[in-house]
Amino acid sequence: MEFLLTLLRGLLGIVFLLAVAYVLSNNRRAINWRLVCSGLALQVVFAIGVLKVPIVNKIFDAIAGFFVVILDFTKSGSAFIFGDLITRTDSFGYIFAFQVLPTVVFFSALSSVLYYFGILQRIIYGISWVMSRTMGLSGPESLASAANVFIGQTEAPLAIKPYLEHMTRSELLCLMTGGMATIAGGVFAAYVGFLGGDDPVQQLYFARHLLTASIMSAPAAIVAAKMLFPETEREHTEEEVKIEVDSGSNLLDAIANGTTDGLRLAVNVGAMLLVFTALIAMVNYVMVEFIGGWSGLNDWAVAVTGGRAEGFTFTFLLGLIFAPIAWLLGVPVADIFTVGELLGQKTVINEFVAYGALGDMQKAGLVLQPKSLIIAIYALCGFSNFASIGIQIGGISAIAPGQRRALTELGIKSLVGGTIACFLTATLAGVIT
Repeated sequence: MEFLLTLLRGLLGIVFLLAVAYVLSNNRRAINWRLVCSGLALQVVFAIGVLKVPIVNKIFDAIAGFFVVILDFTKSGSAFIFGDLITRTDSFGYIFAFQVLPTVVFFSALSSVLYYFGILQRIIYGISWVMSRTMGLSGPESLASAANVFIGQTEAPLAIKPYLEHMTRSELLCLMTGGMATIAGGVFAAYVGFLGGDDPVQQLYFARHLLTASIMSAPAAIVAAKMLFPETEREHTEEEVKIEVDSGSNLLDAIANGTTDGLRLAVNVGAMLLVFTALIAMVNYVMVEFIGGWSGLNDWAVAVTGGRAEGFTFTFLLGLIFAPIAWLLGVPVADIFTVGELLGQKTVINEFVAYGALGDMQKAGLVLQPKSLIIAIYALCGFSNFASIGIQIGGISAIAPGQRRALTELGIKSLVGGTIACFLTATLAGVIT
């Protein structure tokens, strides 16, 4: 009976998310329902395989174990630079500064090496081939969708640079939505250390689910994008495309390029978190001390959340807005407000802040139910936030200036599509686990 209720709520969530895409579509009559069904089927098959089939589960555990080992390798480099500072686990600041950020740098360099030897390209081509054959995508958009699983939303377009100027708006939205719905390899490894701490078992647990979430969201992003903006300008072609990313002239050049890119990303992430965390604290203070204090809403907020909220804060407001969506995703009623806060932070600010809040909750002893934790992990696993709109417009228009107007017009749709994709993935994961 409980499974049936879970299944029905999951189906309700999926129908709701698809209905949002349908309502916001620019051409409902042109929606390719075969593509929608095949994309959802691909998600379901993949989720069941990873989460329920032992042999597939073991393969993904092995891949996830690779990332856990990388964390240990990173600690060796960090220990050389920072000494015993990396052993301080009593403060989140030490963990983030001396364990998480160095992981971003090292994994970026490692990814560059894997590109140099052609290993990542083969994996991307494999995923691209599956999506192209099952969903009827053009060569460039299937390749970009697969690349988004492993590299960032500004790096993936470089893989199809020669094709960008000639892509249709539907293909562009597919590219942008794929970037919104997935995460880059560098931050993936950081999240594993971020959420798993020093516990190898927890690291493996989070690595497996984050990897599954990012791959599952690739076909979900295509479904969302093709519903929001169906293809009407170009027939599917079987054109072969090649990845054009410049990985360096030699191995040392590849390592140097990857290290430089990783350092830039790590500094950007650290600075971004510093600023946004401070801004949230400032807004929370203003809302509690002035709005909540004068109106009496502080007491109401504390009572509604059973003492979890400190008052009528910005994060409380986000939780209030996103709690119904958390329920539709399948989150148990006891946790819908808490998960709603995380969904709001991820969408309005970014996923790093949301994962940070989730990590803080765990360290503070605020334990979510297992299903709630799974849904939160999957729903947060993507770059779909308002800042990413600017990042994509700036990054893609720099290499395809002729598409700048289209990119600006598709920005909000890509955010909506990426959010729908992440939530679809989370809903399916909640039903299957």
